[in-house]
Amino acid sequence: MTGKAKSKSKSTNSAADDLDFEQAMTQLEDLVERMESGELSLEESLKAFEDGVKLTRECQAKLATAEQRVQLLMEEQGELITSDLDADDGGE
Repeated sequence: MTGKAKSKSKSTNSAADDLDFEQAMTQLEDLVERMESGELSLEESLKAFEDGVKLTRECQAKLATAEQRVQLLMEEQGELITSDLDADDGGE
C-alpha cells in the first residue's frame, strides 16, 4: 500500500521547473488527493507536503511571469492600460 504511494511521489520531486502551469496544478491536485486519502505514512505525507510547497511556489512564479507579459502586451504608446481581468463578468 505505501510502496505505491512512494513511487508516485517521485514524479513531483524536482521536476516542477520543467512543468507548465497546468501540469504543475494537476500534480498539486494529485498530491492533495493522496494526502487527503489518509493512506500515506507520516514521512510520505511530509514529502508530499514539501513537494506541494515547491509546486505552489512554481505556479505562483509562472502566474507572476504571465501577469508581467500581459501588462507588457497591454502597454500602448508608453502608457500602461490596466484593466481588471474579471471585468467581463458584468458583476459590477
